[in-house]
Amino acid sequence: MLPWVELGRAKVPGGGEFRLMQRGQEFTIFAGTIGLMSSRQSGSEEAMAKIAAERVGGKPKARILIGGLGMGFTLRRGLADFRPDAEIVVAELVPEIAGAWARGPLAEVHGPSLDDPRLSLRVGDVGAVMAGDKFDAILLDVDNGPEGLSRPGNDALYSHSGIARAKAALKPGGMLAVWSVAPDPHFTKRLQQSGMRVEELKARAHGGRGARHVIWVATKD
Repeated sequence: MLPWVELGRAKVPGGGEFRLMQRGQEFTIFAGTIGLMSSRQSGSEEAMAKIAAERVGGKPKARILIGGLGMGFTLRRGLADFRPDAEIVVAELVPEIAGAWARGPLAEVHGPSLDDPRLSLRVGDVGAVMAGDKFDAILLDVDNGPEGLSRPGNDALYSHSGIARAKAALKPGGMLAVWSVAPDPHFTKRLQQSGMRVEELKARAHGGRGARHVIWVATKD
């Protein structure tokens, strides 16, 4: 078996550290010993963008906020599926993920997406980007979901107040989509208590194969 090779380390604002590792043609970002994302598994992240495009992508000048750039799977699918006049804002907390890694070792994974004129890439917390702004869709792919592993500060996004902030940042008819590696009935209940219409969907990690990840979709009336 090929050995893992460490390509870089990045401090996570608020605590924690990420490592970018490579094994053969595969790239993985680890938090400790836990793999957060892999270049070999993009199906469920792409599914989240596809759902958003199907529901709000037909609107002229749709505005979409993606929380977490990662390896760019959600962004790439969004750019492929949304109209040419859409605006896609991506908030990435870790500067290395948005800069040195995306433009360096992971450049081939990202392809031309980072240079698309519809993209606005912001380095910072997605919660701050939501404040005072309005979007047709907010897609959160932060940490491993509500039971985060890498940063305690992410918990605020999945709290009652965090859900309320996301709802306030949605236009009427807008949708909040939240990705998770596993189900979380407590988070489902919090979403339902927000007054939005909630669906809990499943998507495969690797196309039609692999683990089943969870995507919650909450729609604002």
